[in-house]
Amino acid sequence: MSDTLWKCPVCGEMLDIAGLTLQCRNRHSFDRAKKGAVYLLPSNKKHSDVPGDNPEMVRARRDFLSKGYYAHLRDTIIGALSPYMGENHTLLDAGCGEGYYTAGIHAAFPQSQVYGVDISKTAANYAAKADPTGFYAVASVFHLPVLDGACDAVVSIFAPYCGEEFLRVLKPGGVFVMAIPAAKHLWELKTAVYDQPYENEVKDYALDGFRFLEKREAKLEIHLDSAEEIRSLFGMTPYAYRTGAKERERLQALNSLDVRAEFEVLVYQK
Repeated sequence: MSDTLWKCPVCGEMLDIAGLTLQCRNRHSFDRAKKGAVYLLPSNKKHSDVPGDNPEMVRARRDFLSKGYYAHLRDTIIGALSPYMGENHTLLDAGCGEGYYTAGIHAAFPQSQVYGVDISKTAANYAAKADPTGFYAVASVFHLPVLDGACDAVVSIFAPYCGEEFLRVLKPGGVFVMAIPAAKHLWELKTAVYDQPYENEVKDYALDGFRFLEKREAKLEIHLDSAEEIRSLFGMTPYAYRTGAKERERLQALNSLDVRAEFEVLVYQK
């Protein structure tokens, strides 16, 4: 059996890996799916029968990101991590989605151990497939199945923020990297669809328990030359949940679009 940073969601003890099974010393066992992700989400921590992004949203994001439109963000995150990632360091992607960024980070730091959690079973399984040498679990970022002080780095990319949990799993002096949309991110898409578009709110950078180190910007204008790509981009945003019929008609009418993909990458230290 081999050790992991996973902890049992039932009793909190460390989980060991034996083949496709994870087991703690109290004999609570969890099987890893053939697709690679282990299910560590207790039923009392689920807010719905199928929590997280639905399969359609996950596939839209996978299809869009696979074409490299957000590679500039991935590379900026890797650059922000570079000064802090050493050999055999451990990184957790809290809210890893379908694994585009996680797999890219792991490829950049192949000597590191990379873990990812996502509350969407579909997303976690896609992430495991994208990064076969990583460790992936279905779990909530608000109840991470991760041992205390086990991580050298934690990243959060458009995922819910849970500072208490991130601080708990980070080692003293560990680094936290968070990616957020900049104020004008997707502005041209918003103006094409909505009567009254609004800028993204960029909040104060201060976070309790962390020392703010730096901000890096990832900005690029991307050209989408098909209705399918535009719909994939829209489908992976929160707007997909709350857009009316009139706005959807406008979206369907778009066949090409030049749009800003602008992000801020914030670096903190515990």
